[in-house]
Amino acid sequence: MLKYSAMMLNRASADRKDPKWLAARINHASRWLLTHSDDNFFCKISHRPLLLSHDDVAHLDLTQGIFLGLDEAKEECAYFALDMTHLDNSALSGALAAGEFIDLRKAALVLENPLASMLALARGLSFWHRSHRFCGRCGTENIAIEAGHARACPNGDCGHLTFPRTDPAVIMLVQRRFADGVERCLLGRQAIWPEGVFSTLAGFVDPGETLEQAVGREVLEEAGISVTHVRYIASQPWPFPASIMLGFIADATTESIRIDKDEIDEARWFSRAELAEFGEWGDEGPGLKLTRHDSISRYLIEYWRDLKC
Repeated sequence: MLKYSAMMLNRASADRKDPKWLAARINHASRWLLTHSDDNFFCKISHRPLLLSHDDVAHLDLTQGIFLGLDEAKEECAYFALDMTHLDNSALSGALAAGEFIDLRKAALVLENPLASMLALARGLSFWHRSHRFCGRCGTENIAIEAGHARACPNGDCGHLTFPRTDPAVIMLVQRRFADGVERCLLGRQAIWPEGVFSTLAGFVDPGETLEQAVGREVLEEAGISVTHVRYIASQPWPFPASIMLGFIADATTESIRIDKDEIDEARWFSRAELAEFGEWGDEGPGLKLTRHDSISRYLIEYWRDLKC
């Protein structure tokens, strides 16, 4: 299963709209996941996520908590996210002094998938609240409603409601059988990545186009390759900060690469034998490297690499 895609909480979509029901969930059985900017809260010693008790966070403003869901095994336990971005380090006193905020992706591979998925949800919703603080219609500061799953404009002449949004992005492995009989896949890299890292191509879906059309447009724009026979493989939540990645495989009808430097820095065709020689993201020194294990890009590459030819 792809990382971040094993959400096991009951989101209680109807119940969470009831303020009385929600208030009753903020009790001594509740657990709290802190975020700060785009980081999650981890133990400094064990490097495990800190799921804090009500007592641990009682000195904080819990009315700003974002309800994540109920534990499916013991529904008296509710999970909340609490964004600390606006507070200084003095808030990290007492039991909180044992923790630190770090990038989830640095720790995700060693976390159980349900836990990583819950942390990703907390991160994504916290980001959404920070980036939608003001009404997009009249500019009035919004207020959080529905347990943090909506924001409402309090301006009586406006009253606009805003809900969390996820930006759809296509990510695709493009394949082609060459004249020598060898199948190769098309991978590209961005200049800001570590040296030697190559990934599948990807891009956001434009208004008014299908997912398949987005695949074809992005590959043509980035690498100058035309594709056909686009088929869906898998999807992955990607709240880094606010996307869902929709994975595809497509067949190239052309071979000559013509990259757009505004999009990617380089693109190449690679055989399965060549992929077997790739190193890992984070490896020191030169050489070609695959993307992180938590990404759907890595999943698509390995899916294609292991296909029977």
